Amino acid sequence: MSQAARFLLRTPCATLLLVQLLGVLLYPFLEGSVTGRAVIAVFGIVVLGAALLAVRTTPALTWVAGAIAVPAVVLLVVQVVTDNEDLVPWSAGFEAALYFYAAYSLLRYMLADDKVTTDELFAVGAVFTVIAWAFAHVYVVVAALEPHAFTAYEHPSGERSWSELLFLSFTTLSSTGLSDVMPVRPHARSIVMFEQIAGVFYLAMVVTRLIGLSAMRKVEK
Repeated sequence: MSQAARFLLRTPCATLLLVQLLGVLLYPFLEGSVTGRAVIAVFGIVVLGAALLAVRTTPALTWVAGAIAVPAVVLLVVQVVTDNEDLVPWSAGFEAALYFYAAYSLLRYMLADDKVTTDELFAVGAVFTVIAWAFAHVYVVVAALEPHAFTAYEHPSGERSWSELLFLSFTTLSSTGLSDVMPVRPHARSIVMFEQIAGVFYLAMVVTRLIGLSAMRKVEK
């Protein structure tokens, strides 16, 4: 086994972060075809598996994450076999629930003690990407329930792709405001506002945590 493989096995949060960042690069190449949609569904199962492995290292209950993941995986497999796009919002709902639970689990993992391990450092980034993934899946559900809930600079009346909704989620969570994808329906705007609050809260929590750890080390010296 290579050194890189051993490192990823010892740091499941790093693995989760790496897999999700890889997805950011791959998704634009996969959208727009039946085969691409199938690969996206399979990759979604891979991300779910990485999230479950990360949850196992935390104080949270792994069986809860597993119970949420099972229907998501089943629905994704059915999508691959049948190419039934009607199942997308259903699987997205379960995926969103799992990622929110994973974010909660990783937060508990980060705050469990006063020692910061290498894996906990990667958990800081993994929590951010997991939350972004969770809200992107919520946007998929909202778009299914309320057509044309989101618009964009290009093809404003068309359906929004997964990459577009993920881009919206990342720009909203990071408060950069760079997205050309926008919510135009009331419910969509409400969810976006919740993500804006989550992004600000998470940044404030991480900064407060770092300041607290720095102060404790000064006192110990």
